[in-house]
Formats: sequence, C-alpha cells, structure tokens
Amino acid sequence: MIPIAIIILSGMKLVLATNFNRDFDILWGNGRGNIHNNGKLLSLSLDEYSGSGIVSKNAYLYSRIDMQIKLISGNSAGTVAAFYVGSHGDYRNEIDVEFLGNLTGDPYTIHTNIYTKGNGGREQQIRLWYDPTSSFHTYTISWSPFMIAIYVDGTPIRVFKNLESSGVPYMTDLPMKVYTSLWNADQWATRGGAIKTNWTEAPFKVWLRNYKARGCVWKNGGSSCSYGTSQIVNQDWYKQRELDWSSKEMLKWVRHNHMIYDYCRDSSRFPYGLPHECYLDTLLT
Repeated sequence: MIPIAIIILSGMKLVLATNFNRDFDILWGNGRGNIHNNGKLLSLSLDEYSGSGIVSKNAYLYSRIDMQIKLISGNSAGTVAAFYVGSHGDYRNEIDVEFLGNLTGDPYTIHTNIYTKGNGGREQQIRLWYDPTSSFHTYTISWSPFMIAIYVDGTPIRVFKNLESSGVPYMTDLPMKVYTSLWNADQWATRGGAIKTNWTEAPFKVWLRNYKARGCVWKNGGSSCSYGTSQIVNQDWYKQRELDWSSKEMLKWVRHNHMIYDYCRDSSRFPYGLPHECYLDTLLT
C-alpha cells in the first residue's frame, strides 16, 4: 500500500502522479505558497510584503522537468514568476525561465538565462504568442549531457548545446533542484522598470499543476545514472544530441517572429567580441 501517491501503469513503467506535498517543500513566503486538492495543485501568492516559492525535495544530475503553469491575469506589471533548476555556491549552474508581467492586454515576456560555473549573462527574451493567463500551459526544461532545451507546449524556444570540447563551460558536475517562485521585480521587469507594481490589485497569484520529473536523482553523493543502469539513460530526451528537423524549424519560427532580445546579437554589450558559443552553434545566430 502506498498512501501518498497514486501509481499509474504507463506501458512497462510506473509513474507517480503529481503530488506537491510529496515532491516539494515550501521554501519561503510565510503562508503565501499553498497546496490544494490533496497535493495536485499549487498556488503562489505575492503581495506588497512578500512573494513565495517552493523547491523540489530531489536534486538531479540531468533531468527533464515539465510544469503546467497559469500566470497572473489582468495587470501583472512588475511581477516575475520563475520556473528554474539550479545549484548553489559561487560556481553554481542554473537554467532560468522567468515570466515578466505586463499591463492588461499586453503580452507576457519569457526571460531565459543560463549560468555555467557561476557565470550567466546569456539572456534571451521572447514575447508569448498566446495568453498564458487564460489556461494552463506546459513549460519544459530538458537538461542532458549533450544539450539544454526549453519548450513551451512542446515548441522549443531555446537550445544551449554542450560545447565544452570547444572551451564553452557546460553543466556536467553539480546536481540541481527544481524551483518555482513569484516575486516583485518592478525595478526592471516591465519596460525596464518604467511600469511599477500596482499593489491595489494584490494579492497576485500563479497556479501550478501536473509536475513531472524524469531524471538522474542525486543521492548520497552520486547520481542514479552514474553506471548507465538507470532507465533514464535510454530515454530520448537524455540521448538527444540536437533537435530534429521539425523542432529546428519551430525554433527558427520562434526566434524570427517572437524574439525581442538575444545576447548573441548584442554587440554593444560585448565590445571585445561576443561570447564564444555565439559563433559555434548556428541556431544561436
């Protein structure tokens, strides 16, 4: 008997149904992060005094994480909802997906960044082509030994390949946990900080459900995939070295039609030359 989770048969595999009570700890917020429906639904709240956030109980060294999120409706200017994986310390690794709020009727912006060995500065931004506040959408972070990919409802919006052999640091050593949070960043989040958070509309809420984690669980100083015996190493996302043709075309469509900032195109920011990876992967240029 398993009292805290429902077991679902999926082919030859057993999948644990989403349970935020089982899978996450409330990290901060003093009661502003709340779990509902017997662990199936989570809400994060933000008011003028505090935001809120959660962290996964498990850490992973390579993972594919899916989360369905419904963002703040109406005027969300100044707010940031974050979904990311990260480690700690001066040489931390991190894959950031941040949703920058906006005035009612204006599109949300997704701000992504990748930290390797403690260094970030790899920002990209796209404007969403749908309303992320009217219903739940699936956001995916896939991190394998070969590439990082970020997806929206199955459409890739960013790829960062393992180019360590060419001198570009990659995240191969530190396990990372999963985080989601909601906080105030009106000093920069909306139009560079020109639009401030309207606290008369607080509390702001983000809703999350259908969390799914597939990955190499870190435990007792080692990875469950260390010796190649885990089923994870045989899954497509783990073995994938690059996007397939149709996914590359979708990524090109996103970059051409919805990207509003790319560090690899910001030569004024890098007067002595763009970061090395910008010249190595044609999908980045």
